[in-house]
Amino acid sequence: MTHKHDNYYADKHKRLDRFAFNEQVVEVFPDMIQRSVPGYATIIAMTGIIAGRYAQPGSNGYDLGCSLGASTLAMDREIHNPDFTIIGVDNSAPMIERCQHNITNSHCNIALRCEGIEDTHIEDASVVVLNFTLQFVPAEKRDPLIKRIGTAMRPGGVLILSEKTCFADEHMQNLNTELHHAFKRANGYSDMEVAQKRSALENVLIPETLDRHRQRLTSAGFNSIDVWFQCFNFASLVAIK
Repeated sequence: MTHKHDNYYADKHKRLDRFAFNEQVVEVFPDMIQRSVPGYATIIAMTGIIAGRYAQPGSNGYDLGCSLGASTLAMDREIHNPDFTIIGVDNSAPMIERCQHNITNSHCNIALRCEGIEDTHIEDASVVVLNFTLQFVPAEKRDPLIKRIGTAMRPGGVLILSEKTCFADEHMQNLNTELHHAFKRANGYSDMEVAQKRSALENVLIPETLDRHRQRLTSAGFNSIDVWFQCFNFASLVAIK
């Protein structure tokens, strides 16, 4: 499938609206995220492989914040249990509509829900994926969400959590921010595009430190927690119940 080139912030905006996953963003989202998130393709591919290792027969897998279904389809490719159900959840109607089209030829039983992940019902899970989603959830709702996931997960299940992170050390924060901006410029974004998107995401995408994520996961009942991928201020963790 051919995806449109992301030029969403290529022109000077007189007024920058808060970033939202609207129809215009959906049109360019695959290009946007590939050029903005270092290691994105690797994280998606390994999400499927990790899910295939931990998926238990007769259980559910959740892709919370499924967007266009990249993680959902990666799971579908690697999970071969016929009685395993994948549930994709996103609060953006345009995302869910396009995702429904993308999963047409899936192997697993896939159900999509258009609702907030803070409110979605989670049960009998052996795999839960949160790829670059928790960072958009209001801070006060993050602990309860991860706690519900831990409660609903079978022993031996896995949570894959990928996030933009921040650093407690000011020097490392500035360094990794600069490296990320350099990465985006190397992928063809102008300084104006980088600056405008950063402004649009302010107070919408709120990152946390890796230590904060580990603390939250431990409190939710996950026993084995580690970072399996990190590049600049982006990281992916696995947490085993």
